[in-house]
Amino acid sequence: MPSSMVVLNIHEKHISGEVLLPLSELQSAIGMRVNDHSERLVARLGDSLRRYLVKHIRPKSFEGMPWTVTIGSMQLLESTDPIVGTYKELVVQFDMMPPFGYDLRNFFFDYDVILHQVASHKALIHVKQDWAQGLVREDTLTQQIGVIEWDVVNNKLNPFLVSLAQGSRWKGFTNMVHLGIDHIAEGTDHLLFVLTLLFPAMLVASEGRWHKRMELKASLLNLLKIVTAFTVGHSLTLLIGSLQWLHFPAKPIEVLIAITILVSAFHALKPIYPKREVIIAGLFGLVHGLAFAETLTNLDLSTTQMVLSILGFNIGIELMQLALIVVAFPLLFLLAKTSSYGLIRTVGAVMMMILAIAWMVERIQESPNFVTEWLARL
Repeated sequence: MPSSMVVLNIHEKHISGEVLLPLSELQSAIGMRVNDHSERLVARLGDSLRRYLVKHIRPKSFEGMPWTVTIGSMQLLESTDPIVGTYKELVVQFDMMPPFGYDLRNFFFDYDVILHQVASHKALIHVKQDWAQGLVREDTLTQQIGVIEWDVVNNKLNPFLVSLAQGSRWKGFTNMVHLGIDHIAEGTDHLLFVLTLLFPAMLVASEGRWHKRMELKASLLNLLKIVTAFTVGHSLTLLIGSLQWLHFPAKPIEVLIAITILVSAFHALKPIYPKREVIIAGLFGLVHGLAFAETLTNLDLSTTQMVLSILGFNIGIELMQLALIVVAFPLLFLLAKTSSYGLIRTVGAVMMMILAIAWMVERIQESPNFVTEWLARL
């Protein structure tokens, strides 16, 4: 039989999460044989299911003080298990609030949903998010901390002891720095955008074409202005988006990012906004910052945690960008001295344009194409 799963998200003052319940076992436990396995079942039994879940989810402090449990949305999904096969599963969102002043990292989780009637059932307890411990996942990975099952020797069901290691703000902050680094390292589009900014950074535009190379000091100053403008732009919208002062749909933002790469690549090929690179980099930074903010918007962090997360995440982004610039710029500057740099820049810019168009098509159609599939295999 499929097991239940309880997934916990540890916040600063409360714990949220979801319970994944196999429908057939749940129906056995609540004594209802219902043939309807559609969303109408959830709608019809909504109130009774909520009362049942509150009755059988009973967190309490070590001193026996009960927590407040709130049941949120419920959704019926189809799941697949390699052993069990395909089955229906009820996914329930919930929230647990400890009494004021009590430790939410150490408590008894007195839980017997389904287990009170189906003795062979098991509930797997996982933690997905624990900011203070540096556990913040962008994917679906979780960390199992235990199993609730019947003690067959003593014929009883013991409350599950949740005892999480004490975290710290420093650990949460440094994890966000690493998350920012990983976000850029794994984000090929962001890396390639920064690279397109470097192609013409040491060149001077004249009569609609790129001409002579600037000296090292002038090139570095020009690059510093462009990178600073991009940093200010994405830092601003990262802050605005993360704090949810403004909300922007993810899909248009991802398409706009591909457009920024396309425009920057065309500019690297042929100057279309000469002497305005700093302004354009700042505007493009606004777009990229909105995409960065998507990583932080759904974490449900406290004000202090969110401020530290924005700062740490942004530092990670800057460190990764700086690493790319330190490696790529000296090489491009030396190549700019050679007669072959025009060809190198042209080939690089055209490749960026092809990738940008492929990303645009993929994000508009919401399906990969042969270019993006090839890139994913690299």
